Amino acid sequence: MPSYVAKPVPPNQDKRWKLVDATMRRQGQHARGLIETLHTVQEAFGYLDEQALRYVAMSLRVPLSRAFGVATFYHFFTLKPAGEHTCVICTGTACYIKGAPHLIDAVEHDLGVAPGETTSDRKVSLLTARCLGSCGLAPAVVYDQEVAGKVTPAAMRDRLKQWMHS
Repeated sequence: MPSYVAKPVPPNQDKRWKLVDATMRRQGQHARGLIETLHTVQEAFGYLDEQALRYVAMSLRVPLSRAFGVATFYHFFTLKPAGEHTCVICTGTACYIKGAPHLIDAVEHDLGVAPGETTSDRKVSLLTARCLGSCGLAPAVVYDQEVAGKVTPAAMRDRLKQWMHS
């Protein structure tokens, strides 16, 4: 005799949950749709919080630990809301040798955030990447999806000041 389990109710009335539900339906409500569903949540809400992870895990009938494991394993996913602006500093070999640590130090000093953190006013998120594939531009930085090359700490500070006062 089959047992029927009620479909979980979205965490709130936000219409973005309909996008998430549509992704899960396209995947047939199967666990194999976990990564794609988490991508949809992140695109819709900007990050994955515990509430979203619980809803997706219950809906796809996977353990919460599996959903959390996927969310923390893949670097694309973030469990914290991102800032209005993102600054991604390449830490690949070429960029590291050409001064990436100095760029990170400048941001940490000026904004008081470490890689992976966002300023308390939610203006700027500081991230690092293993390699941006722009080694000829070392050190490279991505400011809001725009690649900048041969970045100096002074140039970075100028960009950050613009963001903080916008």
